[in-house]
Amino acid sequence: MANELRKAAATALLCSDVDAKLLQVRRLARMRREGTLKPDCASPCISNCEPGRPEKPHLVQATQVARRGFVSVRGRAILMHAVAHIEFNAINLALDAVQRFAGMPEGFYDDWLTVAEEEAYHFELIRAHLRHLGAEYGDFDAHGGLWEMCERTAGDVLARMALVPRVLEARGLDVTPGIQQKLTQAGDHHAVSLLDIILRDEIGHVAIGNRWFRYCCEQRQIDPLTTFTELLAIHLPQGVKGPYNMSAREQAGFSQREMDLLK
Repeated sequence: MANELRKAAATALLCSDVDAKLLQVRRLARMRREGTLKPDCASPCISNCEPGRPEKPHLVQATQVARRGFVSVRGRAILMHAVAHIEFNAINLALDAVQRFAGMPEGFYDDWLTVAEEEAYHFELIRAHLRHLGAEYGDFDAHGGLWEMCERTAGDVLARMALVPRVLEARGLDVTPGIQQKLTQAGDHHAVSLLDIILRDEIGHVAIGNRWFRYCCEQRQIDPLTTFTELLAIHLPQGVKGPYNMSAREQAGFSQREMDLLK
């Protein structure tokens, strides 16, 4: 593994073996805590890189993904597979933030490496439950919507912070309670408890996105709300659809003005 944080993050990002990627993320986080790895904030990133992925799951259009469910074991397995795929993508998103954006404060790299480590933990939790349901990660098709936005924001850290954690990941805050309610009705209480852990941590991840988005706006002397609205108009002209988990969004650091836009 490379002995500089951003290069090491790029190595982990490109790793296509799932368990090897998880191991590399854990090692990176441990070495950073021990002071072994330092970020070279001026070193170049690997531009236009595709993240390492296993051969399966096959990536298809969102409309082609198998129907998820709550009543049957198969339906819940498809649901848990979708959650596992989101978490796997989130590992790559966090690693890409570390390796891609030069010139940020060291705290930026620490924050996103922490996110990568927590997303790896989430993936392992969900994969274990998926196995309990008789399936394995890769058994069902998946889609790559999260990474598409990553590619579209690759050239600007402000746009990345605005649109990936504050929009795409924040949707997880919104939809998780409804999923938990249906899983409770189906009697899958273990899955509900796992989603409790993920929801708790994702509030922190979205808060990290909020913090660094506002930092970027402050550095450029631009208004965060105006800037965010303009970016939404460009990249997501259909807007951010409800329902909204206002309590979780407030905990994640969204301002009242931002939340008023959702009402």
